[in-house]
Amino acid sequence: MARNRVRMAYIENDNSRKATFRKRKGGIMKKALELSTLCDVPVAVFVQSEYKPVPEVFPASREAMGNVLAKWDMLSLVDKTKRMVNQEKFLQQRIDKATEGIKKVDKENKELAMKEVMFDCLSEKTAPCFLVKDDLPELAGVIDLYIKRLNRRMQILTMNDASSSSSVIPPAVATAVAMPRAEMGFYSTGFNGMIQENMNVMTNVKDFDLNQAQDEYP
Repeated sequence: MARNRVRMAYIENDNSRKATFRKRKGGIMKKALELSTLCDVPVAVFVQSEYKPVPEVFPASREAMGNVLAKWDMLSLVDKTKRMVNQEKFLQQRIDKATEGIKKVDKENKELAMKEVMFDCLSEKTAPCFLVKDDLPELAGVIDLYIKRLNRRMQILTMNDASSSSSVIPPAVATAVAMPRAEMGFYSTGFNGMIQENMNVMTNVKDFDLNQAQDEYP
C-alpha cells in the first residue's frame, strides 16, 4: 500500500505535532549515528524543542561535539553559507523542480499526440491541411525524428550486409515522408499516396532490371 504524501505545513493539533516530533527526531538521531559510523564523517545534531528543557545533541559526549564544532568554526563564511537555505528558498527550489517536471511531461504528451497525427496522416484518416498552424512545426519535428531513425537503421543494415532486401527500407520511402514544411498546410492528399507512388517506381525499376537480365541471358 502506497504511503500518503505528508503535507508540509505546521501541524495544528498538539498531540499529533508532539507525536510527529518524537518520531522524526528519533529518525534524525538514528540517521546521524549511521552516517557517522558507516562513512566515518563528523556529524553534529542539535535539537531544541518545547517538549524538553534540555537540548538533545549528537554526539552525546562533550569532546566529540567540541571536535565537530571546532572543524565548523575553521571554515570560512562562504563555505558555511553556500549550502544553507531558509524555508522560502527551499520551497522555491521545490517549486522550480516541479515546474521542470511539468514541462517535461507536457513535452512528452505533445510528442505522443503528434505521433498519433503522423500515423493518422499515413493511413489517410486526416491530412496536414486540417491541422492548426501551431501544430505543424511539432508534426514536422516528429517526422524528421522518425526519418533520422529510419536512415540510421538503413545504415546499420547496410553495414551488416543484410541478406534480405525486404528488411531494408528503400530510401524513397524516407524521402516521401519528408514532405516540405511549406507544403504541409496546403495539400490534403496524405502521405500514403506519395509512399505508394514511390514504391511503385521502385517495383518498376526492379522489373526492368529482371527483364534486362533475361534478354542478356536467354
